[in-house]
Amino acid sequence: MYVYDTMPMLISLSLPALPICPESPSMSQDSSSHPDSASHPGQSHVSRMGFPRDSVTQPSSPPVYLTAAFDVPGIDVLYGMSAGTHHGHIYTRDSNPNHTALADSIAALEGAEAGAVFASGMGALGSILLTLLSQGDHLIVANALYGRSLQLVERLRLQLGLTVTVADVSNPATFGAAVTSRTRLALVETVSNPLLEVADIQALATSLGSIPLVVDATFSTPELIRPLSLGASIVFHSASKYLNGHGDLMLGVAAGSANMMKRLTETASLFGQNANPFESWLCQRGLRTLPLRMKQTCDSTRKIADFLASHPAVRRVHYPLLTSHRSFQLASRLYPHGTGGIVSFELNGGGEASVNQFIQHSTSIPFSPTLADARTTISWPAGTSHKFMSAERRAEMGITTELIRLSVGLEPHELLIAELTQVFDRISPKKQM
Repeated sequence: MYVYDTMPMLISLSLPALPICPESPSMSQDSSSHPDSASHPGQSHVSRMGFPRDSVTQPSSPPVYLTAAFDVPGIDVLYGMSAGTHHGHIYTRDSNPNHTALADSIAALEGAEAGAVFASGMGALGSILLTLLSQGDHLIVANALYGRSLQLVERLRLQLGLTVTVADVSNPATFGAAVTSRTRLALVETVSNPLLEVADIQALATSLGSIPLVVDATFSTPELIRPLSLGASIVFHSASKYLNGHGDLMLGVAAGSANMMKRLTETASLFGQNANPFESWLCQRGLRTLPLRMKQTCDSTRKIADFLASHPAVRRVHYPLLTSHRSFQLASRLYPHGTGGIVSFELNGGGEASVNQFIQHSTSIPFSPTLADARTTISWPAGTSHKFMSAERRAEMGITTELIRLSVGLEPHELLIAELTQVFDRISPKKQM
């Protein structure tokens, strides 16, 4: 950004000091000698330079379209784009080639008619809720959700006078039983954050009937499950996580029917929740390695969950493919290859002090309030993702003070187990006696 902002100034400041040769095609008063003069007349002025020449070859990597707007050749084309008879872009807040490329990729991965991109996962959810809900409407939410999602629902409840029913995701019948004439949608996660409760998407969709089921599939990705094929109406992701996989962008995506994605995109444009072209390009690049990354992290996470379950410093492990998890039977059926790279565990007492001690001694696995980076990280849900809830509400959800969420990256599982063992040895030698 700063390069583009300052380059014109640098060029214009340096021009007076440069000898300008009249014979130089790029600086000549007669621009007709330049190969691109027909398409870019008057380009001898610095403000009109920098456009690439036409080429018979194409770049091997998709380009980034860092532009605020697009030049339109005529009013007829403008009308044609508005009517849908011409394909093109006008203003990047509404659409951009990088947005479209990523949206098309997400749609293909999810088996959807269309996709849409947003500034973040919360931008995607916000656009969905603002599109589907009006004053006085009713929605159903799962009892196990990301804390910020619940915070957004609560804010909209107060502002729009919504009615919200919290239903047990492990009992799909409770969703159907909660439906009223004002119910507009139900919101669940494929695998919940941070306790990894697994949702039976097909059973939930059947229970809800014609009510749209909105599914946050951030933890699972389309490599592990495709909610639309199971009856969901909309699937969305925080693409900052596994879809990108490198911890270097903020982005959200959704997929569903073409009509719904059009509506969501219009809402995102109006509320400024549109994506950034460069971050869309980065995510598109990350998608190329998604199958390899998900296989690696799923394999490692299963081994690390087994290790944690057998360690005396750990009171409880939350991982759906452990027989001790209440979603084990369902997870075994829906996710035979793994539920992603997240495993949460509770330290064996000590409260906040023990968590802080764990973090301080975990020098090679950093405390970072995010997940699905290429490197392994830890987070503390009570102080990050669910800190906006009261302690009583967190306790009702099963989120204890000693709960730590581990996001397993691409390192060898042997290395991670050795590092975790070292941390446990440092913080709890007496408890293991």
